[in-house]
Amino acid sequence: MRTPHRFLTAALLLTMPALVPSRLCAEPQTTGPSGAPAKDQAVPQPHAPQATTALSLERVFASPAINGSSPRGVRLSPDGTWLTQLRNRADERERYDLWGFDRQAGNWRMLVDSKALSSGRALSEAEKMQRERQRIGDLKGIVSYDWAADGKSVLVPLDGELFLAGLDGKASAIPGASAVPGTDGGVLNPALGPKGGRIAYVRDRRLWVGPLDAPAQPITPVEASETVHWGEAEFAAQEEMDRQVGFWWAPDETRLAVERFDEAQVGVVTRTSIGGAGTSTYQQRYPAAGTANVEASLWVVKADGSGKVQVDLGPDKDIYLARVDWAPDGATLYVQRLNRAQTQLDMLAVDPATGASHVLFSEKAGPRNWINLSHSYRFLKDGSLLWWSERDRHGHLYRFAKGKWQQLTRGAWEVTALVGVDQKAGRVFFTANRDDPLTGQVYALDLAHPEQVERLTDAGFDNAATMDAKAQAMIVTRSSDTQPPQSYLADVAGKRVAWIEENRVEGEHPYAPYMAGHVRAQYGTIKAADGSDLHWMMLTPPLEPGKRYPVFTYHYGGPHMQVVKRAWHGPLPQAVVDKGYIWFAIDNRGSDNRGTAFESQIWHAMGTVEVADQLAGIDYLKTLPFVDPARVATFGWSYGGYMTLKMLEARPGAVAAGIAVAPVTKWDLYDTTYTERYLGDPRQVPEVYTKSGALADAGKIADPLLLIHGMSDDNVVFDNSTALIAKLQAEAVPFEMMLYPGQTHAIGGPKISKHLYETVFRFLDAHGVPGGGRAPGQGGGG
Repeated sequence: MRTPHRFLTAALLLTMPALVPSRLCAEPQTTGPSGAPAKDQAVPQPHAPQATTALSLERVFASPAINGSSPRGVRLSPDGTWLTQLRNRADERERYDLWGFDRQAGNWRMLVDSKALSSGRALSEAEKMQRERQRIGDLKGIVSYDWAADGKSVLVPLDGELFLAGLDGKASAIPGASAVPGTDGGVLNPALGPKGGRIAYVRDRRLWVGPLDAPAQPITPVEASETVHWGEAEFAAQEEMDRQVGFWWAPDETRLAVERFDEAQVGVVTRTSIGGAGTSTYQQRYPAAGTANVEASLWVVKADGSGKVQVDLGPDKDIYLARVDWAPDGATLYVQRLNRAQTQLDMLAVDPATGASHVLFSEKAGPRNWINLSHSYRFLKDGSLLWWSERDRHGHLYRFAKGKWQQLTRGAWEVTALVGVDQKAGRVFFTANRDDPLTGQVYALDLAHPEQVERLTDAGFDNAATMDAKAQAMIVTRSSDTQPPQSYLADVAGKRVAWIEENRVEGEHPYAPYMAGHVRAQYGTIKAADGSDLHWMMLTPPLEPGKRYPVFTYHYGGPHMQVVKRAWHGPLPQAVVDKGYIWFAIDNRGSDNRGTAFESQIWHAMGTVEVADQLAGIDYLKTLPFVDPARVATFGWSYGGYMTLKMLEARPGAVAAGIAVAPVTKWDLYDTTYTERYLGDPRQVPEVYTKSGALADAGKIADPLLLIHGMSDDNVVFDNSTALIAKLQAEAVPFEMMLYPGQTHAIGGPKISKHLYETVFRFLDAHGVPGGGRAPGQGGGG
């Protein structure tokens, strides 16, 4: 549950392969105010089934990845001569190696083979937990890398050690990466200095700095208490603020800003990890809602450890250290300070020589709202700042210069990311849903004429992009309803220069045998109670005249997540359709990329409008002549699991069966930062927590319920399900459950994922929701 990806996007990324919002070519369809199809609504037409290769659940989760290659970390070298990426293996989809494309020679080659260099050393507990925070806990091999400033080498962390891979043609052979002296395990967050002369990393709760050819030395003091950490990001920063690091190099490499936090005042909880061979318990400092956070401070220290200065963060100690940045010239340190209620964000300008600070400006949330943090900002060399804000109730770009604001983008649409800035040309690149709320495109504008916005990407795809530091080249990632994710190198006009991963579904592509049976999604809207458009998507099996079909509704429903997009949604929906189900999803109020008025309706009211909107989607389904109203099931994971429970409680009989995977049932079990952002402090509004929880009304559940949870879940801890189990038993409510020993929140693996979904469909079969069409009044599947 992290900003900006928030509350268990991992359930999608890791267990539902490529069920990631991307895009399709058709225009949005609409429905009338009553929820019935409008005159121009496209309604599926009956047609006879055709012989195709059915997609099994086993194949969905097997290797090679059925979506094709899934590169990570695609980047250009500082000098632009290399394009690098982490590429997963065909025979081991979770293992990644470092590959490079030599733009002059025009060829790809593996730069670092993770198996050749791997020591097999187990990761430290700190690194394992950090990977869980980043939702990459199941990945193997190389998961990150850092370019040297001269573009001649790459820093590669692997198994807690550091290697430097040279790219001069001599040291780039597979075993040619050399170990960085002194980094023989337990290294966290290594970062090369901006000039490439030094390296910094965290080990043993201290920050270490040194040259690349000699062992680094600690530059922060030894603390008597093991609750004190230097150079790390605390749990809340990693989990909920999308900040993974706790130190920041100055541009000239002479100083660093370093976070120090003490978690002594954070409560200790006993976390149980129940595995197949035994049970382990961990005493974990966990900031549950309404309890103390860490005490954080910020310091500036020279690279040799001398001249340590504390930054003045203000008199209120109960704050969040949200973001830290150096000005391009290193003369100023900028700190974003967020109050605990997350209703005010202050930009502090800090003198790094003295630590003195003053408020440059503040962002304040509107009534019944909160501040959404962002990485979409850039300090420019001329002293101005490009800044993303929702101050006009939509996410837009602004320019702040000499104490004055200029709004660069405006309208009832959302800027989703600042991609790059060509400061010399005065050109700004960003992604937004300006043309369609269900797609992302890359746009550009000139600072001199910001009203002239130019789209650079193909409207037939959902697009995202990154750029080099000077915004001279663009890496675009895109997908459509019929095309798994592709990536290519483009120029500043958006013209494709070269494919990085074309990933065409033909020939030997893993999805090619199933493409003939691929079902395209259809889209539409219904109206919410407040008149908002609720976008839905639907995939149907071949519809035979006179038959009605069961529906598998998938929902997430929580903040900062958009499910319905015109994009590649991966093989799982296709496999469900191949089982004879209609796949349906709808984005309720409270979900992402629709503006603050749409999103903030869940403020102090989780489990209300989201539930009403999901039930409205089910009501709409039951009006369709090809839907069997007695066979509508609903499935959700994490926040979606919570939504399943709230839907069953709100209206018994609305669905034939519900599946809740890893659901939150008691919000006061969840952390301060996420929970208080939306529900407030439970010490001040306990009634909000009682009403929003899923336990008080659990006795109202009358429909078949399948509860699933990983027994080593450290995110939505297993206590959420044990509390629900006890409540259901005390109320004599029948239910079924499947527990996974040793599995965390993202329950998964080739066999485990297959087992989970086969369990789901056996449950549906047993409770009268089998796949396949049947005539009205006909029993069993069709």
